[in-house]
Amino acid sequence: MKFLESTANQLRCDVIEMLTLAGSGHLAGALGMADIFSAFYFHILNHNSQNPDWPERDRLILSNGHICPVQYAALARAGYFPVEELKTLRKLGSRLQGHPYRKLLPGIETSSGPLGEGLSQAIGMALAARLDGSTGSPQVKKYHIYCLMSDAEQDCGIVWEAVMLTAKYRLSNLTAIIDRNNIQSDGFTEDIMPLESLRDKYESFNWHVLEVDGNNIEEFIDAINEARAIYEKPTLIIAHTIPGKGVDFMEFEPAWHSRAINKQEAEKALKELKTLKGRLESE
Repeated sequence: MKFLESTANQLRCDVIEMLTLAGSGHLAGALGMADIFSAFYFHILNHNSQNPDWPERDRLILSNGHICPVQYAALARAGYFPVEELKTLRKLGSRLQGHPYRKLLPGIETSSGPLGEGLSQAIGMALAARLDGSTGSPQVKKYHIYCLMSDAEQDCGIVWEAVMLTAKYRLSNLTAIIDRNNIQSDGFTEDIMPLESLRDKYESFNWHVLEVDGNNIEEFIDAINEARAIYEKPTLIIAHTIPGKGVDFMEFEPAWHSRAINKQEAEKALKELKTLKGRLESE
């Protein structure tokens, strides 16, 4: 667990450094989700960085593609491509675009940008896995599909069409995770378009719903294990995260959703994160 926490902290440092060099990007959500990405790539996912297209790999769909810097950092740290390449984020000709493009970078399952599409893409993969498994294929697809979504993304009508379809086909091989950080571009979600009660809404569509502290890695892993044990319906994990997690002056501030960071702010943020890193390594 200490390794996963330390890795999450490293991912946050990577994100700060990447966005400082890029001069643009989405900080708050990427920092808030570092614990979950650490848990996925270094504990939960069945994957192989040396064989990114391995048919039996678990699929991780990033619907809220704007937080891709933290996924890029996790992929690099997991060995999918050189860590040095993180410095090319948003540069002309870089494989690390502002929103992920599937054909450019190993480990990226879908291209994403417009919000709301990820769950529908995940449904297609979940149905394909079921069909392959039911037809006696020599490569029975036992992989699991995970779909990460933002909370503001729940404003999109296409999400609720997908929610209904997932429940109709009882896709228990699909687990959705909502990053419930309560912010979006224009402010707090409950001021822009109130979402609550998300739990009641998903349960009314016949989903199994869990709520966790998304910045508590052990709690998140326990929820994933429970989701994998549910066979009669799909599972949603509402992960309550702190936007800007780990950097005091960014936490809970909607302005940092997509605000550029300057060198002075980056130095202050990295100093705080590296102090935490030292404390984690000494424990």
